[in-house]
Amino acid sequence: MKLLMTAFDAFGDDEDNISQTVLEALPEHVGEYDACKQLLPTVFGLAAERAVAAAEALQPDAIVCLGQAAGRHAVMPERLAVNRMDASQPDNAGYQPCGEAIEPGGPGVCFSTLPNEALVNAIRAEGVPAALSDSAGTFVCNSLLYAMLRWAARQGKAIPCGFVHLPRPDEALNAEAIARAVTAALRTVTRGKRE
Repeated sequence: MKLLMTAFDAFGDDEDNISQTVLEALPEHVGEYDACKQLLPTVFGLAAERAVAAAEALQPDAIVCLGQAAGRHAVMPERLAVNRMDASQPDNAGYQPCGEAIEPGGPGVCFSTLPNEALVNAIRAEGVPAALSDSAGTFVCNSLLYAMLRWAARQGKAIPCGFVHLPRPDEALNAEAIARAVTAALRTVTRGKRE
């Protein structure tokens, strides 16, 4: 069994990205799954291209994408992605879309296929704040989630696929605790797949 996990590099003036820090800290095996880690650029289009290429090569049994969400104070699985790119600031390549479709003619909304409520419970059991989110935004994180859900839907089999936004670490919630919580969430994903 194979698990594809993705994270983003540092964005803008940030020196790091909590999703990359957590990705690097995650185990190489989660239950019976071999974990394949893919670091992505915070760039519209290119992030999705590289993630899809990794999925094509790996043919994973589950996909969990991670990203940083400034201003949030909990680990938040995303319920859905919208077919829209709208950026308040440029991506790392200088691109700043305004109201463009990710996939012209594609569905307006795609829903995560992760057991999100169970993920929230697993994260909270680690003593880390967690909540479901109904908006992955309209930046690169949302575009990646949309592309991966579309890829998974075309495979002809059920592939749990979704996105988890992580808060920036602070004194109350450090990177180690966030990584521990994400590991617990991943175990929940792989357990559900076996069942």
